[in-house]
Amino acid sequence: MDEIDISGRLRWRCRRGMLELDLVLGRFLQHYCAKLTAQQLVEFDVLLDLSDQELWLLVRETHDSASDVVAWLRGCEGGSGNADA
Repeated sequence: MDEIDISGRLRWRCRRGMLELDLVLGRFLQHYCAKLTAQQLVEFDVLLDLSDQELWLLVRETHDSASDVVAWLRGCEGGSGNADA
């Protein structure tokens, strides 16, 4: 699968029933999609299998034992979309 197919498929999978998740996932794709390694893409794909409630709770948690992908998602919640700033 090429980059365009991956990006389009992920963009479609990021469409959620919860507005807050739509915003977080949209920011995440905008800022990080092109930077993800193959392993991080797989991890993100697995996260998208979670229900809206499960994914939202994961984004809202504050403990530091998260992967880079989850940490970046958490950074996107605040609106800046830049977790490494």
